[in-house]
This record gives sequence, C-alpha cells and structure tokens, in this order.
Amino acid sequence: MIYVDADACPVKTEVEKVATRHRAKVAVVSNGGIRPSANPLLETVIVPDGPDEADKWIAERAGPGDVVITGDIPLAAKVVEAGARVLKHNGEALTAANIGNVLATRDLMADLRAADPFRQGGGKGFSKADRSRFLDALERVLQSLKRETP
Repeated sequence: MIYVDADACPVKTEVEKVATRHRAKVAVVSNGGIRPSANPLLETVIVPDGPDEADKWIAERAGPGDVVITGDIPLAAKVVEAGARVLKHNGEALTAANIGNVLATRDLMADLRAADPFRQGGGKGFSKADRSRFLDALERVLQSLKRETP
C-alpha cells in the first residue's frame, strides 16, 4: 500500500501514474479539498479537521511493505520506526539511518525561526528536477518491494 499525506502534496499525479503501472493500491489521505480519482486503485480518505489527523491515520496503518509519501518529518519518523519506506516529495528517502539527523535539523530550524520572527522564506520552490527525482525514487522503491515480496 502507498499512503500519501495529501494536504499540500505536489506529487499526487505522479504517485497515481507509478502506482497504476505497478498495480499498487494507494490511500490519498487529507482533511478534505482533494478531488477523488476515478482510478480503482486509489482510495480517497478524508479525516476529521484538526492538527495532524491525516498523519495519525497514516501512522496507525503503515508498516513493513508500505510506502509513505510525506514531507512531514515527525510522521516519517513514526512510520520508519514501524518498518515502512518513506519518500519526501523531492524523492529523498527517509530511513532508519538518516531520520535522526533529519529530525534534529528540523528542530534546529524551528528554533532558529522562533528566535528571529522576521526571518522570511529560505526554502526553495518545488522544481521539475524534484518531480523527476521523485518519480525515479518511487519507481525504485516499488521495484525493490516487489523483489522482496515472495
């Protein structure tokens, strides 16, 4: 199963394309405002309004053999611990080997932003190269999971 943390996810179309090619089921999870797909492999899951409700729903279900697409680092840490594979929207894999450093960097950046409320931006936009890296990474992860499954 592929779980997509769909609120503000720029690669939903790419997930659908790759998942369809692999005949993988997808749960597109959000608080609403997402147009459901007619694709029978895609399930649109609407969770209640509230902070992190989509994250909680995914974290309760994802485990070994699953792929989670998210930019949410705390969610990524939970599902990595549960055995799921995690990809950020730019194709970066979050694993047991790197999630600790990624969490620490996230916390440091939050502290820096809190210390300087006038600090603006700093992040780069989502590019065509990011989209291409994501497509390649998802393809590789799904192929890897197929090889591992008897």
